[in-house]
Amino acid sequence: MHQEFESPEALQDTIKCFWYHKRDFGKQPSDFEILPDGYAEIIFYFGGTCSISHQEQLQPLPSPFMMGLLNRPVVLKATNVLEVIGVRCFPWTVFDLLGLPSGKNSVHMFEHPIARLQSTLSQLIKAGNIDEALTILKQYFLEARSQVGMDSMLFKAGVAMRKANGTMPVSGVAAAAHATVRTLERKFKHSSGYTVKDVSALIRFEQVRNHLWLHPDTNIAGLAHELGYTDQSHLSKEFKRYCGTTPAAFARKAKKRKQAVEKDFVAFIQS
Repeated sequence: MHQEFESPEALQDTIKCFWYHKRDFGKQPSDFEILPDGYAEIIFYFGGTCSISHQEQLQPLPSPFMMGLLNRPVVLKATNVLEVIGVRCFPWTVFDLLGLPSGKNSVHMFEHPIARLQSTLSQLIKAGNIDEALTILKQYFLEARSQVGMDSMLFKAGVAMRKANGTMPVSGVAAAAHATVRTLERKFKHSSGYTVKDVSALIRFEQVRNHLWLHPDTNIAGLAHELGYTDQSHLSKEFKRYCGTTPAAFARKAKKRKQAVEKDFVAFIQS
C-alpha cells in the first residue's frame, strides 16, 4: 500500500509531499533498496524493524531518521509488517528547516525534537488513523516553517532545476535565481551539502528511472535525447552510476514485476 499526500501551500517551498507506505516483509530480514532521486526523506516507521548494514553488522535505525540526498543505492533490511510515514523534502531546504548541519551521509541519525512525535504517531498508526497522524506531522512542519526564513534564491533555483528536469546548465539556474553562479553554488552547497550540478544530475536520473519504471518498453536512445544526454551511452553511464545497473536491465526488472506506482513514487524496491 502506498499513498501520497499533497504538501500544504505554506510548505510547498520546502516539502514536496507526505507519504504513507505499508508492506509485510515476513519474519526473516528482507532487503529493500532505496534508489537515489532529487529529494531528502524524513522517515518515521512503525511495527516492524528497520536496519542498515554497518561494518558487516546490522545496525537498527531509529525512528525517525533521514535519508539524505543519495548518489548511490542504499540497501536496508526490514522484518514483519512495516508502516512508514515519510516527508519528502527539497534537499536545499530540509537542513535549515530542522536546524541541522548539511552533509553527504546517506543516512542521518540525528537528535531532534521531532522525535517526540514518534509515540503519538505510533498510537495513531496502530489504530489505523493515518490521516490524523499526517495532520499532526503537517502541523509540526507548519510551525517549524513559520519560524525559519528560507532563502528565496534557493527556492527559485530549485524550481528552475525541477521544471527543466535537471537539464538546465548552472548558469541558467543562477539566472533564474537572479544570482551569480559563484553565490548560488556557495549557498547551495552550504544548504544541501551538494552542488547545483550534483543535484541536477540526480533530478535527471530520477526522470529516467521513473519513466522506465512506468514505461519499460521506452526506447532508451530516444529517452536520452529527450532528457538532454549526449547520447545513449552517456545516459547508461550516469544511470549505472546512481542505480548500480544499466537502464536496460532496470527496464526488464520493471517489466517483470508489473508493479503499478505513482509518477513520483518512493523508490522502496524489495530485492
